[in-house]
Amino acid sequence: MQPDGQDQDLLSLYQSIILDHGKSPRNTGRVERHDCSSEGRNPLCGDRVTVTAALDESDILTDLKFDAKGCAISIASASMMTEAAKGLTTDEVQRISDAVRILCIEKFSGEDINGFLGETLSARLESLRALSGVRQFPTRAKCALLPWQTLMACIQGNSTASTER
Repeated sequence: MQPDGQDQDLLSLYQSIILDHGKSPRNTGRVERHDCSSEGRNPLCGDRVTVTAALDESDILTDLKFDAKGCAISIASASMMTEAAKGLTTDEVQRISDAVRILCIEKFSGEDINGFLGETLSARLESLRALSGVRQFPTRAKCALLPWQTLMACIQGNSTASTER
């Protein structure tokens, strides 16, 4: 079944967001005075992502950067993640991360996710909906999820993350 015009427009928009972040990633490098660091690997395709983050006394991510070698999807996802997660508490980051996993691997209702996240976090998730296109390609979902798994490992005090766990 071919997508209708509206679905095709949305798919084109999502592809342009992924391409933009893949070609011009935001927040690359290392947070100089970081509170946590984690390295993530996708052994299947060789993607590697290192995440460093600074947190304040209220567990709010005040700074977040990544360094990555891999496909455009993993780099774009990491770039989008840094924009979406900065300024959130670690609990909010966990909820956004769970929502991204749902977007990437499960069939979902936008209303269900919005109800799960609440209004404020739903607004942050909007640009991340571009990652939902990987749902059609299960091996690519691991590429999109690797940065998020690495960020969660960082926050939880783990120095490594893998898509194979």
